[in-house]
Order: sequence, then C-alpha cells, then structure tokens
Amino acid sequence: MTEAKVPALDEYWQVLESRLPNFSREEQHAAIALYRALATGHPVDAERFGRALGISATSGHALLQRDSIKPLVYLDDRGSILGFGGLAATAMHHRFEVGDCTLSTWCAWDSLFLPEILDRPARVTSADPESGEVVRLVVTPERIESVEPGETVVSFVLPDVGIFDVSAANVMAKFCHFVFFFASRSSGERWTASRPGTFLYSLDDAFALARRLNARNFGPELERLAQGRSTASPSGPTRHLQNPLNTRA
Repeated sequence: MTEAKVPALDEYWQVLESRLPNFSREEQHAAIALYRALATGHPVDAERFGRALGISATSGHALLQRDSIKPLVYLDDRGSILGFGGLAATAMHHRFEVGDCTLSTWCAWDSLFLPEILDRPARVTSADPESGEVVRLVVTPERIESVEPGETVVSFVLPDVGIFDVSAANVMAKFCHFVFFFASRSSGERWTASRPGTFLYSLDDAFALARRLNARNFGPELERLAQGRSTASPSGPTRHLQNPLNTRA
C-alpha cells in the first residue's frame, strides 16, 4: 500500500487560498451577520437577513446574489437559507452546539473556524467514519479547549479549481465529504488509504489552518467587531463603529 503524500501546511494553505472567494468589506460584514443569524437555529430568509444588517429585504437579497456569497448558500424548499459556508440549521454528520442551539457543520474543519466567527464557544460531536467511535471537542474562539480521544486527527483533500465558485452542494460533495475527525491516526489511515488525494493533519494543524482561513476571509471585519466589544465597557460610553453597509448614507 502506498502512503499518501501529506503536503506541508504552508503548501496546502497556498493551494487552498488560491481557490477561496474574495470578500469585500461589505461582503465580510454580510457574511458574518448571516452566520450569526443562522446560529439561532432557524432558517434565514431575505427579510430576516436584511433586518440583521439594518437594510431592506431587497438589498439583503441583492447581497445574497454576490459571487462571493451565493455559491456558499444552501436553501431549503421554501427558499430560506438553511446553510451557509459550513454552518447548517439542520442535522448533519457533525453536531455543533452553541448555547442552547443544536446546529451542524458541513465538515469537521468548519467546527474549528466557526466559533471565532460566531464569537461563541461550541460543543462538537462527530463520529469517526471508519471506526464509528465518537469524537467530542469544545472549541472556543481562541483555542481547542478539550478533545476526546486525545489522538484525534482530521482528514483533508486538495480542493479542485473553482470548487467554491459553483454551489454549496458542490462544496459538500467535492470537499466536505472528505474532511472528517478520526479518533486515531490508524483509523484515519485506513479511511484515507481507499480515497485517493486525502491525507491527515493533526488537530493542532487543522486549527492553525482554521485561524488562517478566518484571517484571510474576514480579518478586517472580525477586528472591527473585536474593537466594538473592547470599547463597550461599564466605565465609559460605547463607541459605535460605522456599519460598512451604510457608508453611503
């Protein structure tokens, strides 16, 4: 049996980054608002999305058609947003609990970068697809707080060109369905051995990639939101930061 070549982390990131969509500041603001609306556990329609941003439903719908956002949106039968960019308000393989809400993620890696976007810790439960053993994690915006079993690893696959530009279903089928938690390296190696192009990273490496992803996609908006939190203290007035969607007001 030939062991799959595991790319260096920087090498993999260079390939992945070249495939990712580019978000303007306005789109970063909209995407994070959509993530946080979905994190309440209910599908999001254009009207509710607009309210979350302080804009009209028509403007909200127009934002959802942007090239960076539309391919990452998964709709239900009524046309409401059921999932976006790795987060889903319905049951999937990877259970993702935030507060009292039970959500899901499209793949194992999503559960590592979403807590920073949501600015909330999450409890993650996911079955090893090879052994069936359950992996449990607590992930905060800053770190992996706990993991059982301690030998957990994550599978990855090199993404095809244009994989994130077509549809959410395409992302799930060609990327997410190859990215899982494994309770042990031996279990992961058995699984990847029959799936060409897949390989394993340590949990620490997977989390490091998650931090890079958020910084690359949403860094300026996450920083803006962090500044807003830091100025909202009981000892002084809150400084209201400008909404990027209202810059032409």
